[in-house]
Amino acid sequence: MTSETSVTSTKTRAWPIFLAFVAMGFGDAAGPCVSLAKEQFHLTNFAAQLVPFAGLLMFGILSVPMGVYQDLKGKKFILMLGLCIMLAGLLIPPLTGLSTFPVLLMTMLLLGAGATTLQVSGNPIMRDVSPPGKYSRNLSLAQFVKAIGSLSGPLIPVIAARAFGASRNVMFHVMFPLYSAAVIVALLVLVPLRVHERKELGHKPVTFSSCLGLLRNGYVAMMVAAIFLYVGAEVSVSSGIPLYWKERFLEDVDVNRIGLLGTGLFFFFLTIGRFSGGVILNWMKPKNFLVATCALSGAGLLGMFLPAGKNVAIASVILIGLGFANVFPLIFSIVVDSMPDKTNALSGLMVMAIIGGAVVPPVMGLVADALHSTQMAFGVPLAALLCITWAAVANWNRSAVEQPL
Repeated sequence: MTSETSVTSTKTRAWPIFLAFVAMGFGDAAGPCVSLAKEQFHLTNFAAQLVPFAGLLMFGILSVPMGVYQDLKGKKFILMLGLCIMLAGLLIPPLTGLSTFPVLLMTMLLLGAGATTLQVSGNPIMRDVSPPGKYSRNLSLAQFVKAIGSLSGPLIPVIAARAFGASRNVMFHVMFPLYSAAVIVALLVLVPLRVHERKELGHKPVTFSSCLGLLRNGYVAMMVAAIFLYVGAEVSVSSGIPLYWKERFLEDVDVNRIGLLGTGLFFFFLTIGRFSGGVILNWMKPKNFLVATCALSGAGLLGMFLPAGKNVAIASVILIGLGFANVFPLIFSIVVDSMPDKTNALSGLMVMAIIGGAVVPPVMGLVADALHSTQMAFGVPLAALLCITWAAVANWNRSAVEQPL
């Protein structure tokens, strides 16, 4: 087989993995389900917030065990297992009618478990199906595809309501059947896929102790902490923008309507940034791009503190979205490329760090309550970004050679 044929084959093998990333985005359906659940089950605000917490909890519980199991069974097996777990959760609403809140929580737990499993397997398997030197690019593009799946969560209920006249209370029974069909398609495409999973020289079987023991390596601990802080900062920003805009500019407007403009604008440019990152990484080194994207994010966050008008606030949200877009795939791919013989263990640790999305936002809420200012509370994601930037600069100066444990 010629090298040209080999590269073409590798590109072809990457496309089914992109479909799995679309399904991975369905795990973010918990966000729009909060308001739907609150309305349908007459919940308190606290009880409604258990919906996204149930999904995020799985990242903390399952990531490391799945990384260990993946080392034993292989990435493709775990990828398909994640799709099956997600499908089981998606089938609950149409089969049961989703008549009680505990049933909804079980659905979200399975969706979170499926998304966790897909993250553990999908991020590293992209390296196995990518041409040499194109892992960071393909992972950024995969996160762009995942964002499309995530954006479908808030869009499908609106489109279905307009097309079929359905009430918000039955949107569960429109969204989940569509997601189920998409997951089944991804499974059918993945079944015949042949993946040559790379086994590096010196690879040793992964155990719980060896996986967690990697945190003794200062470099690994720094980059895992960067993932934790990034996800926490992203969730904090996306949830804080509507409150920020209402506090500063739109006091008499319902916060849910502001959210469509503010959070929607943030995620729109986050999606654009991920696609752009896949293009930029064709000619820019990942380590350099990570430093640049941190600087762009910092400019946007600093803009949130300026005593200026709406235009500056809009520009700041756009910069944050573009800057945040590629932080996760860049950190993930850089760490895996620097220590390829520990791919499965590293994947488990870094996906576990996604639980930062459940930890950092409450801290931002406490700061906002204490200072009576959502604007000042943006100092929490700014502080998180400063730590991430420090890690990016330290990584920039680091040799690609693995440091001994």
